[in-house]
Amino acid sequence: MKPFAYERPGRLPEARALGQAGAYLAGGTNLIDHLKLGIREEERLVDLGRLVEDRPELGRVSELPGGGLRIGALVKNSELAAHPLIRGRYPAVAEALLAGASGQIRNMASTAGNLLQRTRCVYFQDPTTPCNKREPGSGCSALEGFGRYNALLGTSGECVAVHPSDLCVPLAALEAEVVFEGGPQGEGRLPFRDFHRLPGDTPHLDTNLPPGALITALELAPLPLAAHSTYRKVRDRSSYAFALVSVAAALEVEEGRVKDVRLAFGGVAHKPWRAGRAEAALRGQPATREHFRAAVEAELEAARPGRDNAYKLPMLRNTVVATLEELLEGRTPERRAAGGAV
Repeated sequence: MKPFAYERPGRLPEARALGQAGAYLAGGTNLIDHLKLGIREEERLVDLGRLVEDRPELGRVSELPGGGLRIGALVKNSELAAHPLIRGRYPAVAEALLAGASGQIRNMASTAGNLLQRTRCVYFQDPTTPCNKREPGSGCSALEGFGRYNALLGTSGECVAVHPSDLCVPLAALEAEVVFEGGPQGEGRLPFRDFHRLPGDTPHLDTNLPPGALITALELAPLPLAAHSTYRKVRDRSSYAFALVSVAAALEVEEGRVKDVRLAFGGVAHKPWRAGRAEAALRGQPATREHFRAAVEAELEAARPGRDNAYKLPMLRNTVVATLEELLEGRTPERRAAGGAV
């Protein structure tokens, strides 16, 4: 660990000024790892914890006019997962949070920090190997190296890493919006679909957040469909493991046909992958296993598996179908835990 200055500002303008020459620290569950591994060096850490004294809304969940929710940037993952409005109106968000990391980490990790966490690609986390995300222009070791966790969709010749977040997958499906301070007009907004980036030829840039901007909130639209949503994660072990593939889905069926649907995938792309082609293929169609499977196949036409990760194709296909069938039959994780049908 190399020496750095540590600041604890009490007001947001002060934090933003200090952050121009340093890094923001909320929960620190990702940043501290990077400092220890030598992936990142910072001259100054700006602890945001005291900002809730001046701006209490940064640490709470509140209702918006019309029924949406505003989630403060510093709300802890554990608090958000347990919030009754999240559990009732956006169950996929609560389920995704509970599928991530461990209880201790969820007690530390913040909402905004979750959005900004970086890939867990083994080469990104090893400073002795070339990595375009860590050192632009150095090369991508994962292209010819160990590729079991590599992306299937939206890859480039510069990077095949996947985004690690569980929370971000339902946020992509449910059309959230990121609110920040520090844009050209002061407060700025980014639709969640535009927040994260695909690698292209600039894989070191994870998001479209303006330089120096500070996320203040996340807003969830009043989407009735979201109340009938769920999140399913497939991983190597049942605790504290990142997704091999994951699916966030919301489904509305009327007279046996799909009236509306939202789908997003995790573990398969550089950003949470909104499955727009699959959604379009499903709307108006019979809500059957055959149509669920055909819709996934339409989405996966763009997939480019490598030597070690082709197993993700059938895994994702089966996970999507199982998740949609679970919603169709009302067998969400919460209902199963309460003794519902299995």
